[in-house]
Amino acid sequence: MSLPQRIQHLRRIEWDPSHWLRLALLVTGRALRRLWGRDVMLYTGGVSFFAMLAVFPALAIGIGLYSFLVDPSEVAHQAEALARLLPTGAQKLFQEELERLAQAPLQAVSAQSGVALLIGVYAAHRGFKALLAGLSFIHDEEAPRGFLSFNLLALGVLVAAFVMLTFFSAIFFYFRFIAAAFGLKPLAGVSWLYSEWTWASMGLTVAMSLIYRFAMSSRPVAWLPSILGGLSAALLCVAVSWGSAIYVEQIAHLGATYGSVAAVVVFLIWLSWSVNAIFFGGAFATETEIMLEQRRSLAALPDLREESARLASGREN
Repeated sequence: MSLPQRIQHLRRIEWDPSHWLRLALLVTGRALRRLWGRDVMLYTGGVSFFAMLAVFPALAIGIGLYSFLVDPSEVAHQAEALARLLPTGAQKLFQEELERLAQAPLQAVSAQSGVALLIGVYAAHRGFKALLAGLSFIHDEEAPRGFLSFNLLALGVLVAAFVMLTFFSAIFFYFRFIAAAFGLKPLAGVSWLYSEWTWASMGLTVAMSLIYRFAMSSRPVAWLPSILGGLSAALLCVAVSWGSAIYVEQIAHLGATYGSVAAVVVFLIWLSWSVNAIFFGGAFATETEIMLEQRRSLAALPDLREESARLASGREN
């Protein structure tokens, strides 16, 4: 694009902040209608169930792997930092399981990790299949993938999610380890850098942007809608964590109703709300892509009219 074309393109951009605010509200409203207008509750329930089934085997696998490198109790102590992302009731459930695994003999944990690996991989694969099926349904996929390609895609997304989770967790624990072991805090004034919320939000934004881009549709979604959808999903997941904590601690006292299984119910509520947040991100990315295509088509109309007029005048001459 030449310099005059770039200048002309910049002149066409609307710089009024109120315009972009109205546009964001319009896309949000359309995304909510897209989400609520489809029966995504079935997909939400499937993802939540298999996520619940895969979480605790994943804990056993993690403790089993780290047991060969460091003290399991130290791993459990580090994992408690990530458990702060959950509501209080669900935190208790996680901490009890971590303490049980940390205090178990190494041989028992290793054997349990082997069995948990089969259960965890099966449940995680089924959960990602339900997630991708729900996103394709929200996106109005016209050419769904075949049986083999869809299962391979879900497996690839599962492996990529595990690698990304390991990467962001390693960075998070690296900062924590350096600060605690050597007393080095070169960025001590930047408190958000050491927060689990920061790394969870960044990891979720990157992961969901990539899923919306490459896995939500058989054709890649544009980068801008994918990134905006990933950012909205991450922000909404953070809000869901806070909101579910307020709901179960101050509004709905579930312990009086569910008794000893209240922690499981709290965890399922948090999971279902988080899955809905991810589905909303997919709807937001879809509506953003539709609006960008519409605006691109409208912007191309004057050029098409000029080209038609030029061709018409050429034929007359």
